Amino acid sequence: MSARDEILGRVRAALTDVQTAPGAGADPVASAEVAVGATTPPGATRETLELFAENVADYRATVVRVDSVLGEVGVGSAVAGALRDRGCASAVVPGGLDPAWREAVAGAVEIRDEADAATPQVLDQVDAVVTASAVGIATTGTIVLHHGADQGRRELTLVPDTHVCVIRADQVVRDVPEAVARLRTESGQQPALTWISGPSATSDIELQRVEGVHGPRNLIVVIVSTDTVS
Repeated sequence: MSARDEILGRVRAALTDVQTAPGAGADPVASAEVAVGATTPPGATRETLELFAENVADYRATVVRVDSVLGEVGVGSAVAGALRDRGCASAVVPGGLDPAWREAVAGAVEIRDEADAATPQVLDQVDAVVTASAVGIATTGTIVLHHGADQGRRELTLVPDTHVCVIRADQVVRDVPEAVARLRTESGQQPALTWISGPSATSDIELQRVEGVHGPRNLIVVIVSTDTVS
């Protein structure tokens, strides 16, 4: 008898009195594939949305709530107000940002287009960046960017000191497998993603928290929802 056979024999002997629950013997890899490939719900429930807001705030991010009945103008006003409250004088915006948001931001701070902020040196002179988002994850308080036209290239969200990010209720899912399912592309080729859980933070050798080392020091999350969320 080999050592492998001996070990497996001992495991089987130890498990002789264990009652296996139905489905417990399923292949974990296959089960994960089913979960990831499952269809995600079209929007967040009220419980999921509140969990998302709570966990985002736990990361020391600022949460701003906007009722969707106010439309894009209302969202833009909330974004502009957040920039003013933070004391920002300038902001870079992606080329595909909603025009109403852009107009509101332009009325509050100096606007820099994504194309004009071509280098980290130029971006470093801008106070903030305003983007949309792809997915929000309630259980982790995480926001995912896939860097589409309304989110801009990855560099935009890493250099400015403040990031204002807008996310809608129908973009919030409960957990990571749901987020992965929603982010999966038909072609199977996954674009670069940025996963954001609060402002950038790390600790020095004395375990003192330091913010803004690897990304924005300030994260402002504008959640767009309505009282009709179930």
